[in-house]
Order: sequence, then structure tokens, then C-alpha cells
Amino acid sequence: MTLRLVLIRHAKSDWDDPAVDDHDRPLNARGRRSAPRIGAWLADRGFVPDAVLCSTALRTRETWALIAPNLPRAPEPVFTRGLYLAAPADMLNAIRDTDAPRLAVIGHNPGIGSLARSLCQTPPAHEKFGLYPTGATLVLDFEAPHWAEISPGTGRVADFAIPRDLPDPD
Repeated sequence: MTLRLVLIRHAKSDWDDPAVDDHDRPLNARGRRSAPRIGAWLADRGFVPDAVLCSTALRTRETWALIAPNLPRAPEPVFTRGLYLAAPADMLNAIRDTDAPRLAVIGHNPGIGSLARSLCQTPPAHEKFGLYPTGATLVLDFEAPHWAEISPGTGRVADFAIPRDLPDPD
């Protein structure tokens, strides 16, 4: 069985107000323009998840809220505090506890970028992959019967994109 994992780093967030707690930082204007591009790209490529695990941070919730309307069928996300600034091992454990065959995870760097790099058999050739900038989205396929069976270095890259590479949705 093929399992598909979509790893999304939240879109660009706003740093203008130093009094705002990190967890409560919203997206900035660029982030609000970028997130729908990721949604349209996912839909156009057929990378629509059956389930979404999302950090509880405002910027990740807003990212999903702007991606979802661009999908033909957007699942209700599961907001998980444990994904906020999570280490790669913690994210992998959350993934392994999931049953959906097509799963998206929306999180933060450095954890989500580190997880993406660790899961790839061969990383994508994109020059920004190592940085995993805001909005970066990696799609990996795994030949496994269940998420509990996946391990680092076993994901085949189906695609990778960053918002700057993508057009605005129609």
C-alpha cells in the first residue's frame, strides 16, 4: 500500500508586534498571499490529504484556513499543541499514530524541515529544500501498510514546492 505524506511549513508570519506571544503570531500579507498558492498546487497535482495534523499556533491554523478552500475536499484539521515547535521525532510519532492513507502535517522549522530531510530516500533537487522556507511543501510516498511502519530514508519524493515558484490561484 502506498501512503502519502505532505509536510507543510506555515506561510510567512508577522513579526511586527514584539508584544505578541510567538504562538499567537499571525500571517503577514505575503503569507496570506502564499498559502492559497500551496492549496491550488496541491489540488492541481492531486495531492489532496484525507487528514490534516496542524500545530495550534495561529500562523499554522491560518495557513491551513487559506489552503483548504483551494482543495476539492478539505478534511477538518486536527489541531495538536504537541506539533508547536515540535522535534522531528515528535512529529514522526504523531504521523505514526494516524490511519489516513494521505496525511498532511503543518508545522514549524526547524522541526518540519529536519523531518522532511530525514524521511527522503533522495532529497529533491530544489535549491531551497535544505532551508525549508516558509510555505515549503514536500510530498512523500511510502510503500508501507501503515504509518507505524515508516522510517527515515524510506520516503520517495513525489514533489516539492515553495510559494514563490507558484502562480496565484485563479
